[in-house]
Amino acid sequence: MAMPDVTVRGAGVFGLATAWALLKRGLCVQVIDPNGVASGASGGIVGALAPHVPEQWNPKKAFQLESLLMADDWWADVAACGGCDPGYARTGRVQPLAEAGVALAKDRAKGADTLWQGRARWQVTDQPGDFAPPSASGLWVHDTLSARIHPRQACDALAAAVCAKGGEISTGDIRHGGPTVWATGHEGLADLTARHTRLVGAGIKGQAVLLAHDARDAPQVFIDGLHIIPHGDGTTAIGSTTERDFDDGTATDTQCDALLDKARALMPVLRDAPELIRWAGVRPRARTRAPMLGRHPFRQGDFIANGGFKIGFGMAPLAAEQLAHLITTGENLIPEDFAPDRSL
Repeated sequence: MAMPDVTVRGAGVFGLATAWALLKRGLCVQVIDPNGVASGASGGIVGALAPHVPEQWNPKKAFQLESLLMADDWWADVAACGGCDPGYARTGRVQPLAEAGVALAKDRAKGADTLWQGRARWQVTDQPGDFAPPSASGLWVHDTLSARIHPRQACDALAAAVCAKGGEISTGDIRHGGPTVWATGHEGLADLTARHTRLVGAGIKGQAVLLAHDARDAPQVFIDGLHIIPHGDGTTAIGSTTERDFDDGTATDTQCDALLDKARALMPVLRDAPELIRWAGVRPRARTRAPMLGRHPFRQGDFIANGGFKIGFGMAPLAAEQLAHLITTGENLIPEDFAPDRSL
């Protein structure tokens, strides 16, 4: 490989997506991660690409909407180039409604009609389909914007597309040339905090479980804080915990037991589904809770792609394209709320 135009540090979804977007613009790109592809939070099993509620609109919600709407074509291009399935599908989502929540849900449906530009629906229904939890009101929210993705498969698909496009992915052998994009997850947030005078961001641990239950054509479910995601390979993911204090970011424990017990109680169809694997990882959350995209505040000429936390995979298509646009043209289209120095 020739001297790179851009080096990307980190082979999670933000790093790989940015490399892919840069390669499509004709740049020579190397991706460096000492632990390999999707070794951190991006190697998870849940993959809920779910929108914020359609109300109290702001730049973050508008950005997420655009990214979710472009995801169909974006992930299809990744799959076509690299020949690997990212596990993406726009299958929607259902949420049971309590009686007290019905009026608000109907108001949000009206908001979605305008804010989602008629390209997706948020509706209250009494026909949620077979893969749905009981509802006290007999009603559910069904939105058609939510999608699923298999995080590990998606990163493998991106890695294959990057290599097919002429990029290089390695665990070392850095050849310096051009700027660096720092997409280094919670370790990168810790580095930023060490360079600053207060907390810039932190790692939040999550645990999840994968079950052998085939509901691949059904919408995902969100209930009582749980995401229940039927994947295209005949598995169903349950996630996740949110843990600020932990000793081992990759170990599962009794909180995972509680997670699974709760899912089986809320979704009777899963009561006898065999457990396949458990997963734990540390997700990067910036102090502002918004992704950090743009120029690096401490490394002149470099850039940051970090802070995806729970919405990284949903944000990744547009985040990568806009960061690549900034790097190649100097024009910054990224919302000001995402500027890395906003978290300082």
